[in-house]
Amino acid sequence: MPVNTQAGEPRRPPFNAEAARRLREALGMTPAHVAYGIWAAHGLQIAPSAVASWELGEAAPTEAELTALAGALWCAPSELLGTPGTLREHRLALGLAPADVALRIGMDQRAYGRLEAGERWSGNDRQAAALAQTLDLPLPALIRFTGQEAKLIEMLHSAATVRWQGYVRPVGKLVPLPKTRIEGVLEGLHDEYHSTMTATLNWGGGGSADQSGKAGRAFLERILDEFWARAGERPA
Repeated sequence: MPVNTQAGEPRRPPFNAEAARRLREALGMTPAHVAYGIWAAHGLQIAPSAVASWELGEAAPTEAELTALAGALWCAPSELLGTPGTLREHRLALGLAPADVALRIGMDQRAYGRLEAGERWSGNDRQAAALAQTLDLPLPALIRFTGQEAKLIEMLHSAATVRWQGYVRPVGKLVPLPKTRIEGVLEGLHDEYHSTMTATLNWGGGGSADQSGKAGRAFLERILDEFWARAGERPA
């Protein structure tokens, strides 16, 4: 159930209400016990009714409340989150503060905060590698968070539609995967794109250039997901 947040309220993580309830019940605790544990360990005054509301999906904890709840339930914050989709959510899943991440990647804390707010990546390659290691980012997520996704998509479109061999090196510079794997993936994308175009033209003897074009565009629209899947990487 979506949670509405009023303007000016703290941004709330993607909370897994069912996991919170399941973890509490496994510990034999009531919402009142959880509320007391949050207060005792973190000094946050949370009503038992608020804990119950979180578990029902009627509301969600703030970042500070999520950390405190994880402590009360003897679990990692990641166990109370949905699948991370943003830089901030990847950080929360590991229970790290923004200052911790900024320090580890060698970036000013305010600059890192702007990244989490959606500003364009301005770091260098060393900082990108440190970000991936600090937040345990899958490769697709790192490419997206460092603003390289659009460039990769452009290369993949060209590799699929024209001559894939000329894009092995550029893609390899952007995506640190073995050359042989990149070659196989690009060749496969190229072959499938042209097979799709040809099959549409020949289908039942009634295909048209318009239908072929639509099929080709549809393939190109999903080419990034196809690339990651063929490369053995989970899409971000």
